[in-house]
Amino acid sequence: LALIRTLKTSRFSLLRLLSTVVRACPLLSIKPMRGLVDEKLQIVVRNLRPKQDVTLHSVHQSEDKDFWEDIITFLTFLYDACVHAVAKDASLSGTYVGVEAMGLMWSLRPVPGSRAGLRLRKKDVLSPLVFHISVHDGHVSQGFTQLTPLESLVIERWYMAPGVQRLDIRERGVQGTLFIPPGPGPFPGVLDMWGGGGGLVEYRAALLVSHGFASMALEYLTPGELKKLKADVNYFETAYQILQNHGMVQRDRLALCGLSFGGAVALSMAAYSKIIKPQCCVCISGSHIPLIKKSLDETFEDVMKSKIRIENNQVIWRDVALPITTDPTLKVDVGQITCPVLLVVAGDDQNWPTVESAEDIQQIMEKAGNHHLLQVHIYPGAGHLIEPPYSPHHRATNFRVQGKGKALMLWGGQAKPHADAQEDSWGKILTFLQEHLYHATS
Repeated sequence: LALIRTLKTSRFSLLRLLSTVVRACPLLSIKPMRGLVDEKLQIVVRNLRPKQDVTLHSVHQSEDKDFWEDIITFLTFLYDACVHAVAKDASLSGTYVGVEAMGLMWSLRPVPGSRAGLRLRKKDVLSPLVFHISVHDGHVSQGFTQLTPLESLVIERWYMAPGVQRLDIRERGVQGTLFIPPGPGPFPGVLDMWGGGGGLVEYRAALLVSHGFASMALEYLTPGELKKLKADVNYFETAYQILQNHGMVQRDRLALCGLSFGGAVALSMAAYSKIIKPQCCVCISGSHIPLIKKSLDETFEDVMKSKIRIENNQVIWRDVALPITTDPTLKVDVGQITCPVLLVVAGDDQNWPTVESAEDIQQIMEKAGNHHLLQVHIYPGAGHLIEPPYSPHHRATNFRVQGKGKALMLWGGQAKPHADAQEDSWGKILTFLQEHLYHATS
């Protein structure tokens, strides 16, 4: 009996000790641990002491082997559960301040001592973005590699959902990547075009397909060289036909989507092509200038070279097309567009006069009588590079400028309003595409 009483007492003491230890150890919870990049995270830290300072640290190594990080510090007040939810509690310091549910993603920045002008972009969409997120006691701002965290987790953020097919396109002179959603199909399609940086950029198309659209990322420019346009209007028409004729694509449910220079291409094709007849068109940080009919206008290149400004060693391109020309032959006649158009405009765009272009586009379409087809969303404080949500803000990055080699290109914007613009515009883009590709009548 004495032995039994001793065992019972010991067991009770051990359980009480274990319970105390568990309560004393901070617990980090992140949901989802593996999800799409546009999914919101639920980040919660539990079992904190009253008035305990804790720092959340997130670090990511890019495919270029550069390290990016976020640092945010919380102070735990006298809450009963001593819990911190990132979506509800304010950061007191770090890479952002205040309540930001996704601040640990969009406030990413290169670690101190990194190369200048870095831009975080996903090249291989078949692999995830991997983040190491840890909790540290106290207010910490540096030296994380030498510290032992209270707890840490690894999460994955994907552009491409499970079950998506990725197909290389090398057909009829066209180069690109076609993404097909999982399921029986056929699906509405989107021809996706990036800007003057050139090359094949897949991650937006991969995210679009993850939302049910057969998306084709099109390569049409040699990286960094606007003058090396791979082909004339026939190239874009052929790419459109390749997408349209695929067995898993609804041929009468296609959209054009372009960023920056790609937006000018999309508007031009929607206005002039006899072959491309999209159901809708998305133009992100784009313009109706320059005009593309057969090839790039050499006189425009001359103007571009003379109007580029350099301030604080940063290249500012927005003056190239200012003032907006009144010559209708030097811009896309958007009055001829017969499909719905969505313009996503950055209010602090330092790369292109997108605000002034949007105003001119509205005037042209009002005069032509097709203004009812136009939606314009202007985001004050946002910069030129409006990307999928929760991507970090890049105010200036390295870029190859025609005739000048590599330079630091100023895109504009501030981190918080830019992050808000990316989140809001992505939702509007998906809604716009769903409305006109899935729900429109034939």
